Amino acid sequence: MKIQSDLARFGRGFVYALNGIRAAVQEERNFRFHLCAAVYVYAAAFLAGVDATGYALLALCVFGVMAMELMNSAIERAVDKPDTEHWWSAGAAKDMAAGGVLITAIGALCVGGSLFVNERALKAIWAGVTASPLTILLWLASLVAAYLFTFRYGNTKEKGAAQNAQNAKQK
Repeated sequence: MKIQSDLARFGRGFVYALNGIRAAVQEERNFRFHLCAAVYVYAAAFLAGVDATGYALLALCVFGVMAMELMNSAIERAVDKPDTEHWWSAGAAKDMAAGGVLITAIGALCVGGSLFVNERALKAIWAGVTASPLTILLWLASLVAAYLFTFRYGNTKEKGAAQNAQNAKQK
């Protein structure tokens, strides 16, 4: 039946999208950084007592930055290792995509600043983080976990390049 075929293709589209997100988590350090930053932003919003409008703005910013990071990664992969005639335009495309991520992240920082950089919010966040020795320890442990997830997890391009260089030396 055509309807079943259309539904199957529609469903496969979600599978492809999830595969792309999984690949970004596994292979893109900056995407993992943005995921960790999002967790801390939402924790700060909870501690600061941000209202629903603030959460909506944060969600738009978080998802916007992460979507731009996915687009940047896709462009980097699409134009990686071009022929010698197109190396300049490939580099320019990669730089422009990275610039798009930077502009989106700066916009997100502006929104975060407007929500969090006030005396009431900063005091509430500080009080929540330092509520007890256990909460301090948990926050510190979360920072270690975020560092390990961001810089030590997955099959990053940097690890792959280092491994390729090491294999070339051994040969």
